[in-house]
Amino acid sequence: MKKIESVGSAKALAAFIDYPHDLYKNDRNYVPELFIAQRDLLTPGKHPFHEHSSIQCFLAYDGTTIVGRIAAIWNTNHNEFNNTKDGFFGFFDCINNQETANQLLDTAARWVKEKGAERIIGPVNFSTNETCGLLIEGFDSPPVAMMTYNAPYYRDLLEKYGFGKKTDLIAYHFNVSERDESRLGKVDLIKQRLENRGIQFRPINLKKFKEEVDQIRTVYNSAWDKNLGFVPMTENEFKYLAKDLKLILDKDFCVVAEHNGRMVGFSLAIPDVNQIQIKIKKGRLLPTGIFKLLFGKGSIKKIRIITLGVIEGYRKMGIETVFYADIIKQVVRKGISTAEASWVLEENYLMNKAIQDINGQPYKKYRIFEKPI
Repeated sequence: MKKIESVGSAKALAAFIDYPHDLYKNDRNYVPELFIAQRDLLTPGKHPFHEHSSIQCFLAYDGTTIVGRIAAIWNTNHNEFNNTKDGFFGFFDCINNQETANQLLDTAARWVKEKGAERIIGPVNFSTNETCGLLIEGFDSPPVAMMTYNAPYYRDLLEKYGFGKKTDLIAYHFNVSERDESRLGKVDLIKQRLENRGIQFRPINLKKFKEEVDQIRTVYNSAWDKNLGFVPMTENEFKYLAKDLKLILDKDFCVVAEHNGRMVGFSLAIPDVNQIQIKIKKGRLLPTGIFKLLFGKGSIKKIRIITLGVIEGYRKMGIETVFYADIIKQVVRKGISTAEASWVLEENYLMNKAIQDINGQPYKKYRIFEKPI
């Protein structure tokens, strides 16, 4: 039996954040999270998630050696919006030992059950608005920015504990050199038809960033409200995310669709900063990591199409396909070699078809599990 301890100090939180670095020290595909970002995410008063919900982090010890970690999460907004009694677990990392995994999962399950949960879902690092899903296919390359990573044995640990599949999330790969120009040409006709109907496409206006963010949040919360497990982002949560993304934002990769001046859809792609972050030891920006990040941005040759949505009443018109095609055209123009579109719910037929229509190839799969408690 391992000793499970709750995280209640700055020192323990630092150990919680740092544990995966040791676990994956020999894995060439592992990308360390930035320590400052993870610390703020997990600290009440820093990240706006804690304004409405709560978490408790736990560490598993074998003697004085950390052998696993987990966070138990009670997302009040999720349960109120979906009329559910769901608890979550996230930030799960563990040695390949079933007993240790069971103890960690038991601890998280007890914690959320005491809050009123009837089932536990994960891995979800707060909600589907943050990083989520367990990698189950596509272990041969590093994750892109803001996507999860784990060893293949994690799936066995969860399934042997009694978890079953809730849903799968799909990541698509685009190799720019293999693009189908004929398909992209057909999209130009779709775009022209949409413009003839008064639907215009334009890049985000960074000079009016605050106003743009307010409109994009409205679209985001409307476009995804029927998706499995969705919870609307609060104003503070969306502003927190937008502030971080602005640091790496390229306006040519953030495009909005408007109809008579009203925003009806938007798409966002970001540079894959993981290509630089993988070189930053233990995610520490100081003393040298900040220079690797700043001076390495120009060498990034991959983007992640991170989010794309269209509000009800404007779907199935081709707006989604135009968004994807425009991003691929910008990728070509800027000399970027590859792109990932992630993630897409397996049951989201419309979005999966839009990606496949411009030759996106599924290459990674992530799973969210659930279990009654």
